[in-house]
Amino acid sequence: MYQRARRIIYKKKTHKTTPRLHSCPQRKGLVVRARIVTPRKPNSARRPVAKVRLSNRKRITAHIPGVGHTIKRYNKIYVKGGGARDLPGVRYSCVRGVLDCYGVKGKTKRRSVYGVPRDLKFRTHIRRKNRVK
Repeated sequence: MYQRARRIIYKKKTHKTTPRLHSCPQRKGLVVRARIVTPRKPNSARRPVAKVRLSNRKRITAHIPGVGHTIKRYNKIYVKGGGARDLPGVRYSCVRGVLDCYGVKGKTKRRSVYGVPRDLKFRTHIRRKNRVK
């Protein structure tokens, strides 16, 4: 009668999608270079990206969402996780409407993504309970 050896159960390592942010929702960074890249095989476009040096001295490539931008070298921007899926090596995107990265002009839908404040003429459509007096 032999005793069965106990197996050690190891925890499975989790894969981080945004390792350079070090468990932070956003990180401040300095733009090293802003340029345009082309996506992977089935897609064809010209997508703007920025090479950014983060506050923790790491360098990343971040996608600039929306139509048009004013980002140039030495601008300060915020970077969040989730980049363009068809751009190789781009895992991060810029936060629009903060610091030197201005919001998209004339945007009325998905304003939070593109850093556009609410227009004053829409104030009448808000529920009475939440209305600003």
